[in-house]
Amino acid sequence: MKFSENKAIYLFAGKLLAWFGIWYLFYEIWLLPDGRLDAFLSVNIVEVAGGILSLTGYDFFLASRVIGIVGTNGIIVVNGCNGLEAIGLFIGFVMSYPGDKLKRVFFIPMGIFVIYLVNVFRIAALVLIQYYYPAGFDFAHDYSTSAIFYLAIFAMWVIWINFGQKPDAK
Repeated sequence: MKFSENKAIYLFAGKLLAWFGIWYLFYEIWLLPDGRLDAFLSVNIVEVAGGILSLTGYDFFLASRVIGIVGTNGIIVVNGCNGLEAIGLFIGFVMSYPGDKLKRVFFIPMGIFVIYLVNVFRIAALVLIQYYYPAGFDFAHDYSTSAIFYLAIFAMWVIWINFGQKPDAK
């Protein structure tokens, strides 16, 4: 394999690694210590998940970052569970892969909204799992709901590859 034959792949990988490095530093040095964006996002997700649960008739409680069905301890939406880091990764995939700039301007906000919605439903599902099957909560939190969350991000990236504008096949 010659470098020139795989130049596009190396360029994509280099851009992606650079983005992840910049995003990591930006998040760890500025966003995480500041905490306001994480706190806002976590509280907002709890409130919207509470709205979904209220439509289903459950007697639930919420307080800041905590949400649960009455009779349970509830769950807390901590910084790592609010989707902000995943949003940064998604943006990195879209920015690193070639595509039409105008399509990118529309696709990134749409993707952020999809990630947000998936996370809201993920939190609502975890609340229900805690209520109906508390023994399965840790597994659901650590594996199944996270897998769904990251599969959604991967699916959106695949959509971007197919519809964002294919790179030249040189």
